[in-house]
Amino acid sequence: MVKSMFSGIAGLRAHQQKMDVIGNNIANVNTYGYKSGRVTFKESIYQTTSSSSDGNDVFGGSNPSQVGYGSEVGTIDLMFASGAYAPTDSAMDCMIDGQGFFIVGNKGIDIELKDDDPEGVSEEMTKLMLSRVGNFTFDGEGYLCDGNGNIVYGFAYKDGAIEEGRIQPIRTPYVDKDGNLLTAGDANGTPLKLNSLSISKTGEIIGSDPDGKSVTVGMLAVANVPNPNALEKTQGPYYEIRENTGYVLPYKPGEGTTGAILNYGLEMSNVDLAKEFSEMITTQRGFQANTRIITVTDEMLEELVNIKR
Repeated sequence: MVKSMFSGIAGLRAHQQKMDVIGNNIANVNTYGYKSGRVTFKESIYQTTSSSSDGNDVFGGSNPSQVGYGSEVGTIDLMFASGAYAPTDSAMDCMIDGQGFFIVGNKGIDIELKDDDPEGVSEEMTKLMLSRVGNFTFDGEGYLCDGNGNIVYGFAYKDGAIEEGRIQPIRTPYVDKDGNLLTAGDANGTPLKLNSLSISKTGEIIGSDPDGKSVTVGMLAVANVPNPNALEKTQGPYYEIRENTGYVLPYKPGEGTTGAILNYGLEMSNVDLAKEFSEMITTQRGFQANTRIITVTDEMLEELVNIKR
């Protein structure tokens, strides 16, 4: 009877943890880029009361007898299905239509892309973070930033073309006091003032200078993650690269199985409220059933104690 008490307690813990995940999903139903969680249960340990045995000339074989100790949480997975497109009025808002992540992080990181060393490139990528939320803007120093001030990484525009061999912080060109463009990487002047900034479907950030001439600042990079469930969620919309992700490599949008860019909009949460409410009901009933196990076991123990009066 005590075993059933422990089984009930284990079931309560497992169902409570599942309810925590469901509650977090529902709380983030309107959070841009949020990916819903899913809990799976597994059977807990077993006590073997009798083992299996082979048959002999007289008797047949016997099967094992085991008593379980309830259930426990097996996995908590993130569902990386794309959320719906939510139109916005900002030309600098965008979402990835399919697989992949935006690459953000601190300043000063420059990663050379080597086709013959994907493991080394992936190792360098651990210095950065991944995100599915594309609410971008330029700061006062000309850096492209997300809504939390992290620098957005991508391909620079150099000598009239996108520089594909490395990813680095996306930054507007700098000009001297006479308005002349400085060489790439020279930040001794001031950021070129650009108007009508927008992000194209190919991920290029394009604006117009004071003379009305079109200027390409750079191109967003999209990270391909072979096993996104191995990413570790951090505060906000960010994921950190951990073990078991496979080689995380940056690509142009639409290449390397990554999705294309949808501009003038952000990705909505992929939480399905109908599914979450049905899961909440079944989880509540499972929790309730486990409380009944504890109650009935307690009544049986009471009867046992009261045998002798």
